[in-house]
Amino acid sequence: MSDVMIGITDCAKYENYANWIKELPGVEVIKLSYDDPDFSAIDDCDGILLSGGQDVHPQFYDKLEYMDFYKGTVPDIDEQRDVFEWKVLAYSQENKLPVLGICRGLQLANAFFGGTLLLDIPSAGKNNHSKFREGEDRIHLIEISAGSTLEKIAGINTGIVNSAHHQSAAEVAENLTINAVSEDGVIEALERKDFEAHPYLLLVQWHPERMTDQQSPLSANIRRSFIEAIRTLKMNN
Repeated sequence: MSDVMIGITDCAKYENYANWIKELPGVEVIKLSYDDPDFSAIDDCDGILLSGGQDVHPQFYDKLEYMDFYKGTVPDIDEQRDVFEWKVLAYSQENKLPVLGICRGLQLANAFFGGTLLLDIPSAGKNNHSKFREGEDRIHLIEISAGSTLEKIAGINTGIVNSAHHQSAAEVAENLTINAVSEDGVIEALERKDFEAHPYLLLVQWHPERMTDQQSPLSANIRRSFIEAIRTLKMNN
């Protein structure tokens, strides 16, 4: 019998996220998608997982001039998804729901709270953080900030993560703080300032749901901490 219901935003690889989070006992999921006009499904959610996928449209972080980058291409952007997930995030904050953001989820949340995005990591002179090819993530080291909540969750200050993104956070929203960076200085994770004083909000650029080592503290511990935070919140309300 389930006691925790997680709303997961829809994407091409939705099942990866759903299967990963449901591996913990007592956890069930609801797909949150703009294709479903009945937004009331979110009322049953105890927490929100923001999944990966397309680039966030630059209009959502006041950088419309960035659209020049996409000229001559078919942009990997879905404005309907952006609008919908903005609404999901707004609901989560109004109703004090714990949130875990993965890859695009980090980027969307940083924009939502007032930050900006780095349009293209390689163009900014950083190492390529995108996939080698479909089905094969890059891997690299991250350094975790001493004293951060992420350090407490993972129990380590360095670790190896997978990587499949060409954008990242640039200016960090005022109520968020950097808790992990790559060796070349790309922001790899964010958390809410005064973490303990608010509902759980952790954002990571890597994909814990498909790490080769599912026992890694940067996968298993993050999933467990998210669900434990939800259970604690429910118990205290």
